[in-house]
Order: sequence, then C-alpha cells, then structure tokens
Amino acid sequence: MGATAPGKGVSLSHSAEMLIAAVPALAEIAEIEAHSFRQLPSPDITLDDLEALVREINRRLEDGVRGIVVTQGTDTIEESAFVIDRLVQHDAPIVFTGAMRNPTMPGPDGPANLYHAALVALDGQARGIGTLVVMNDEIHAARYVQKLHTTSPAAFQSSPAGALGWIIEKQARIVTRPAGRYPVKLRGAPRAARVARLTVGLGEDGTLVDLALQTGYHGMVIDVTGGGHVPKAMVEALGRAAKKIPVVYASRTRHGDTMRATYDFPGAETDLLARGLIPAGWLGGIKSRLLLALLLRAGADDKEIRQAFESWRNPFGA
Repeated sequence: MGATAPGKGVSLSHSAEMLIAAVPALAEIAEIEAHSFRQLPSPDITLDDLEALVREINRRLEDGVRGIVVTQGTDTIEESAFVIDRLVQHDAPIVFTGAMRNPTMPGPDGPANLYHAALVALDGQARGIGTLVVMNDEIHAARYVQKLHTTSPAAFQSSPAGALGWIIEKQARIVTRPAGRYPVKLRGAPRAARVARLTVGLGEDGTLVDLALQTGYHGMVIDVTGGGHVPKAMVEALGRAAKKIPVVYASRTRHGDTMRATYDFPGAETDLLARGLIPAGWLGGIKSRLLLALLLRAGADDKEIRQAFESWRNPFGA
C-alpha cells in the first residue's frame, strides 16, 4: 500500500519489483526474483488464492530457489501463513512479512521487515521448521503467531510458545524449534467448505447456531468463554449442529488450552464433549476455522477431523 492521491488514504500501489527496488541492501545478500502474484487488500485473500500460491511456491522450490519471502497486508498474515504452513511440505524456508507503518508515515518498517525476512529465508537454521512470519526483528512460527494490536510495530506475538528467535547484526538467531508439521494434503479439486465462526458472550442463545446450520455451512467453530463454556441456552442448538456437521470449540481468550474434564454443568466442556463437539486444544478460533476448512476441502471425514485436532493438542502422542 502507498499514497496514490494527495489527501487520501493509502491503497494498492506497490508491485513486488518496487518493494525490492526500495531496499538496495537485498542485492548484497541474494539474487532476488520478484513476482507480483496477487495485488489485493489482505482481507480479500481466499483459500483459492492461497492454494494457487502453494502451487507457485512448489514450482519455485522445485526450480531450486533457496527460500521464499511472501509480502502481504498484515491484517491476515497470521491466517495466510498458517494455511501455507499446512499445505507446503518442503524444508526450504517460507517467510511472510509486511509493514505496520506504510511509506507515507515517519519511520516505515516495511523495508527493514523485508530485509530481515530475506535474511531468515537464506539461513540454514530456518530449514525444516515450516512457514515463518518475520516482523519487528522477531521470527515467529506460523502456527503460533497472532496479530494483537491494530497499529503497533510490535503487533505480532506468539502463543502458546513465544517467538522462535530474532534478527541481530544481519543474522538470524533461532533458539527454539516447534514439534511436528501437521500437514493437510488436498485431494484433487477441493470440496465445498464454508465454515462459520461464532463468538460466545453473555446472554447468547442458539439462534445463530441454528441459522448457520440452516444456511448451509459445512462446519462451525465456536469461540467459547474460558476453557470451554457456553450459556445453557446454547447447548441444545450446538448438539443439533454437531449431529450434522463438525463443530469445534476454541477459547475466545486466544491463550491457553481448552478443557475437557474440569467443569460439569450444562454448557461446560464435559457437556459439549458429550454432545459431540470437538476441542481445539491450544489452537485459537481463527486458526481452528482455517484448519477445519482445509480438512473439509480435502474431503476429511469426521474421524479424520477429530484425529487432526487431537494431533495439535498432543503432538508427541498419548
């Protein structure tokens, strides 16, 4: 994004080639191939776009490039990076980055983020980890990263684990590596996969749950309160939905794990499990919705969906 007319907000303006040209130091560390794959606001990115990007990434990696840097708007970086992490299984680093301060603002962070992303993509330490997000001198795993502030350069943080490392003096420091890769393999043409995401609050009933089911959604993610709780007025609707489509419950807190056996009242986690809902574990609602959508697009059945979410909860097995 950049200024396209005096007195107006920033909008689409910069190609990939322009971004590279704005950071001459990139030429000192690598031979860069710039490609404007899509030019659209990040909220408009779809799973179809990302699957097309997967095919392009795989083609480039098969041609022998050492690493991939993907730039996009920060609003949905955590989502795009998570999807690419599920679908690309090469060991070569794939690094997402963006800018919190656009070029019209004092101290834009885009050039430094792009330079640091390239450093990480070139670093052997980054191989085999999966997709990464590099922002504000920090290296985050796609599975953990979250955007938690609207405007701060330090908007990106990771939970339940922290950042994997940082960049200092033109070098990447990766001090921890996440376990497992959790791949999702698409099977030919993707199937329909509309997944609703609803957030629970005081006074909620089951109206929106029933409406989502009637409207034809293929799956549902419920952002529940605390470790796995909804108002009593919602449970009958959730039970009805879970008999027809996969319904996952994740904590709206975005931090911590969902419970399974602590509370026992109508609407508690024990009740939700008895009605057939699937616990998301530590995976938040945003990423749970994407994981469920990818599984449905791949044609996964109920057993495979439950196993997939279970693997996230317990990566080392029982």
